[in-house]
Amino acid sequence: MRHARPEVASLTWWDRLWRPFWVLPAVVATASVVLGAVLPHVDERVTGIVPTLFDGGPDGARQLLGTIASAMISVTGLVFSITMVVLQLASSQFIPRLLGTFLASRTVQLTLGVFTGSFLYSLTVLRSVRGAQDGAAAFVPQASVGLSFLFVVASVGFFIAFIHHITSAVHLNRVISRLGARTRESIDRLSSGHRPQPTEVRRPQGGGTVVRMSGRHGWVTVIDSTGLVRWAEDRDCLAELDVGLGDFVVDGQAIGTVWASGDVPADEVASFVAVDRERHMGPDFGFGIRQLTDIAERALSPGVNDPTTAVEVLHELHTVLVVVAAHPDLPRRLVDDDGVTRATYRAPTFARTLEDSLGEIAHYARDAPSVMAVLRGVLDELLMRAVPAHAPAISAMRARIDGEGDAGT
Repeated sequence: MRHARPEVASLTWWDRLWRPFWVLPAVVATASVVLGAVLPHVDERVTGIVPTLFDGGPDGARQLLGTIASAMISVTGLVFSITMVVLQLASSQFIPRLLGTFLASRTVQLTLGVFTGSFLYSLTVLRSVRGAQDGAAAFVPQASVGLSFLFVVASVGFFIAFIHHITSAVHLNRVISRLGARTRESIDRLSSGHRPQPTEVRRPQGGGTVVRMSGRHGWVTVIDSTGLVRWAEDRDCLAELDVGLGDFVVDGQAIGTVWASGDVPADEVASFVAVDRERHMGPDFGFGIRQLTDIAERALSPGVNDPTTAVEVLHELHTVLVVVAAHPDLPRRLVDDDGVTRATYRAPTFARTLEDSLGEIAHYARDAPSVMAVLRGVLDELLMRAVPAHAPAISAMRARIDGEGDAGT
């Protein structure tokens, strides 16, 4: 379905599977347990054939594996306890929502997985070590014990990468730059799918049925545009959604209307709107702009009073808003292969994005001359690079800021 909007396409089951923080560490830990249980049996068959890194006896193997296990679980608890303290301090300096961004990092997840995997692997192999007793021959899984060395080496490598990552994660310039880069990537994906749309929406003959959210509440993170268009096409109806990405909905809230000539199961439309208790970036580029704006507003608060940080945020927002201003507003219509409008949704607009970012910052920056000067420069440059349709919104904000400045003086 070539006309379905790419910015509201549904996530695949693979994407949903790997999104939670605990999934990747759990997979690495489980794989380590399986490896520790299977490898000693293989080791017993290839003893003396495959070269190993460990040539000690049962007592030495037990001591080595026990030392690795106790050390890794201690280091894991210590490192992540300190990490939580550092992140808590960083989130209080910036915004609390940055904690979720840090936990989504694959470096953090793999570090936790390798640390716990080393601990579990050592314990699992330890149970396979046998001493000479009751006439049974001693058995030391030499290759399995030797592999524990590789786990330790990998843990040291991930520890170094983890320390580098966490120091970068709390560095102000890198935090702002990373948010801006992710926001621009999201905007580019939306704009690349822009296609001409019909100028008007024709509703089928008949009444409209209100669609309500049932049994769920949270932030709208995904709208399955392809599925919604197919559903409306099969029933020859029009589904008008009054919500968009980044909106918060509650149980029982009216989220749209279905227009059809006959009876259709309008409640099924709600199944194409995915909600989450936590707002996250992806197709919702407004969340990235929201985070940057919040950092600037916190910096301008009387308790912080850091206009330099607000200026840095404005420079990053400048790079983001230039991308938005260079394209017309995204059409709110979702059409089928024949170009017939089958659904609509609340698409983001440049005017709303401008107000939610620079407009809010201007409100808090009235007593910060350096911030206001940069803000005026950003608006002037946006006016030169924006498409004509966005010029009125930029000019209106520029005039409003000048008026507030004159009133303050």
